[in-house]
Amino acid sequence: MKKFILENKITIVLISIILILLVSLFAKSFGMEDYQTLDFSLGIVNTDYLNMRSGAGINFKSVDLLKRNEYVRIFGKIGEWYIIQNEENKIGAAHERYITPTSEQKAAATNTETVEETKNQNLTDDESQLLSLINAERNKNNLSSLEIDENLQNVARLKAQDLVQNNYFSHNSPTLGTPFDMLKSNNISYKTASENIAGNSSIPAAVESWLNSESHKENILSNDYNYTGIAVVDSIAYGKIIVELFIGR
Repeated sequence: MKKFILENKITIVLISIILILLVSLFAKSFGMEDYQTLDFSLGIVNTDYLNMRSGAGINFKSVDLLKRNEYVRIFGKIGEWYIIQNEENKIGAAHERYITPTSEQKAAATNTETVEETKNQNLTDDESQLLSLINAERNKNNLSSLEIDENLQNVARLKAQDLVQNNYFSHNSPTLGTPFDMLKSNNISYKTASENIAGNSSIPAAVESWLNSESHKENILSNDYNYTGIAVVDSIAYGKIIVELFIGR
């Protein structure tokens, strides 16, 4: 979205050309007096599916299908119809009822939130809960939230599966070595690193147990770490095996 906004900073000349074409396109159904300039230039689709039409009216053919939360550039308005450009640079019209005006600042912020959701969408429910509890504890202590590192996430899952399959409970794996060995063998760069492991029937209970342990709590609340990888797998012996890797870069 940010790229879309930056690439569509339309110059005065380009706006003039587009508006001339648009007025020419829509003139047969609306008079010139119906065209309105607006004090905003960005909108978001507020319905599940929206036909972007070749003219300002339902009798014009659809040139594209827009989806909910898709951003569009708004050039002006004819009657009740916005003249818009979508992210594929197609130009058409959509009824004002289905486009909510917004600001570019809000769009950029929304895009950032979407990126974060996308980055974390591969977490299981248990892993998402663990991340939320850890970051809530950090935020209470005026520390920034930890971000998921995809490669670190894969290493955490390898360790969790190894703990279950080889039936041991230790930071030193008989097959994979220490956490530092695993980071090195998976080409993960870091300045500082550590690992918390737990065996518990619930995620909140595991986090509480870590917070009651000085060394585990120190890892959670360390300002040296900014990335994490977490894994939760089912265990016959413990209910759940939980692994969290921390690194600082």
